[in-house]
Order: sequence, then structure tokens, then C-alpha cells
Amino acid sequence: MRCVVLDDYQGVALSNADWSGLDVTVLREHLDDPAEALQEAECVVIMRERTPFTAELLARLPKLRLLITSGMRNASIDLQAAREHGVTVCGTGSAKTPPTELTWALILGLARHLAVENANFHNKGPWQSTVGVDLAGAALGLVGFGHLGKAVGRVGKAFGMDVVAWSQNLTEDRTEAEGVRKASSLRDLLEQSDFASIHLVLSDRTRGLVDAAALAAMKPSAFLINTSRAAIVDQKALVEVLRDNRIAGAGLDVFETEPLPLNDELRTLPNVLATPHLGYVTETNYRTYFQEAVEDIHAFIQGTPLRELTHAK
Repeated sequence: MRCVVLDDYQGVALSNADWSGLDVTVLREHLDDPAEALQEAECVVIMRERTPFTAELLARLPKLRLLITSGMRNASIDLQAAREHGVTVCGTGSAKTPPTELTWALILGLARHLAVENANFHNKGPWQSTVGVDLAGAALGLVGFGHLGKAVGRVGKAFGMDVVAWSQNLTEDRTEAEGVRKASSLRDLLEQSDFASIHLVLSDRTRGLVDAAALAAMKPSAFLINTSRAAIVDQKALVEVLRDNRIAGAGLDVFETEPLPLNDELRTLPNVLATPHLGYVTETNYRTYFQEAVEDIHAFIQGTPLRELTHAK
């Protein structure tokens, strides 16, 4: 079976699993249009949502029989089109701890100006040029209170923060069980927050949820952190409030176009602390992704697909 692994940026796919017995090609550079490179592929392994598999792309891949994504959810795959073209879509396991950890890396980096101080250190700049923001006693607002939101909240409580949460269907019994306050609305949460962190799944009702009005409700001293999906936040409005210093800064790991274009204004704003979608990028996750991808391939060849994705989650 001819297999192609896309977007192996770090060049670690082959070393993280036993691909013996399979005809595997690994592509490390991102391709905006991978159709030509995949003409002979019967199986494609993709990393998260780095390369969308739309109906248009699937229609251009007549030999494709199996598509494997890391994780068990991938909004960039048109599952209906895959079914129509006879393509089986399978997933893998994925740990929930890495995005929680990266969220806290961004919060701490913003609070203590780590990027600025580290640059000063290496560039022989001023010794101590910033004053950090205290976490103890500050309000941590969680936009979304599922597994990841709860995990981030528990760390916030360990720092002595006042944790408040909101989502469309959140109930007080869920927040009370965690010792967290429930905000009455998104605006209420953002008005209170010193750090507001987004932990929602992107859907029709969450797309653009944090709009210009929501951002305007934030304190000038507040920080916004997004390790979920960029489209949950109105990106134009976010750039405007950051450019005008109407909020203190943002910690971002997700972007509407990835890799982010070199001329994107977010790259120029000094109050943005950004990482290139590293939330899931850890050794444990990568071993799981690629080892289970190989399991998926062998199971498919044997006629018993594993971890099949049949509908959007």
C-alpha cells in the first residue's frame, strides 16, 4: 500500500513508529495544494488540521482509499465527501495534557515578559526591563469548561487565582464541583478576567464568538490566550485591539492560516506572544499518533479498520 505522510515538519514520523512492510513517503514541507504529490497515494497520514481534505481535494485523488488523521477529531476533513469517494477515515489517540501545559507556558510568558527578558539576556540588553504581573489574586476567565478548561482552571487555583468560567451550556453544578465561579455571560466573564483563556471546540455557534464587542469588554490590563482555534476569535478585531493597546497582550498558538504568512500583522505586534501551533506537539503525542497510524494501516489492509471516523464530533 502506497502511503504518504504529510507535513512532518520535524522529520520524526519514521522514527516514532515501525513502518516496515509499508511503502512510505514522508513530506516535510507544507504543500498548499498537495494533489499532484498524492496522485499515487492509496493512504495519506495527516497531522491534525495542517492540510484540509476538502471535497475538491478528495475528488482529485482517485487512488486514495485510506485517510488517517492524528486525534479523533478533524474539522478540516470533509467526511461526507470521503464516504462518497470510498475513502475510509481513521484517527488515533491523543493526550489532553499537552495543550493544557502550553496554555500555562503562554500565560506565564505573558505575565513575566519572558520573551522580552530572554531577548535582552541574549542580546546583551538591559538587565531587568519589565515588571511582572502577579497571578495570585488575579482573575482567570475560562471560555469553555470541558476537560481542557477544567484542567487549566485547576492549575490556576494552585496559583491562587480567582477562576471563573463560561460557556453556552455551562451549569453551576459543574463549576461548583471544581470550586470555580460561573459567569452570567461571555461579556461578564471578559469584564472580570485578568487572563481570559479559550477552550472551546470550533463549531457554527462558536465561530467568531469572541467578536469586537466581546474584546471591547476586556480590561486594558488583561491578556487573551487562545490555544483552541483561531476562528473562535474575530481576527481583525483582535489585531485592532492589540495594535491600539486596548488589551495588554495575547498568547496565541492557533491561526486562521497555518503556517502564518510572513507578512501577517500579528508577527509585528510586540504585545503578542505566539507559538506555531505547538499545543499537541510533544514526544508522547507524536509516538501515539504515528504508532497508531501504522496500526490503522495494517488493520485497514486486513479489512478491519480501527478508530474509524464516521461523522463530525
